Amino acid sequence: MLAPADLALIEAARAVLAAHYRPFWHTVAAAVRGSDGRIVTGIHLGTTVGSMATCAEAVAIGRALLEGVREVEAIVAVRQPKPDEPPGPPAIVPPCGRCRELLLDHHPAARVIVGPDLAVPVSQLLPTPYQR
Repeated sequence: MLAPADLALIEAARAVLAAHYRPFWHTVAAAVRGSDGRIVTGIHLGTTVGSMATCAEAVAIGRALLEGVREVEAIVAVRQPKPDEPPGPPAIVPPCGRCRELLLDHHPAARVIVGPDLAVPVSQLLPTPYQR
């Protein structure tokens, strides 16, 4: 069962997606909660050249850093249903591999909300990270 603060984080991500959703360009939103309780959001930046796209989690983590959040306590990402999927609220999605690496590098103690009733330490999502 998720804590009320986690549910608020999910709602923050859904709210930013509702405000900025644009098919193919802005389809995922993320929200991070700092250890000080602040919530910072980010939106996926889609591109014509897929390799240039930027994940919502990376945008949220960068914004949080710029806004003075030193430690991310929790993060969640939500995705708008695709046109061929049943309509509904944006679904929680786990981070991609690149975002898992980013989180583990910068916020190794962060919890990641990966489902409507589940949050796990980022280290569980990436048990064998890349080593320099």
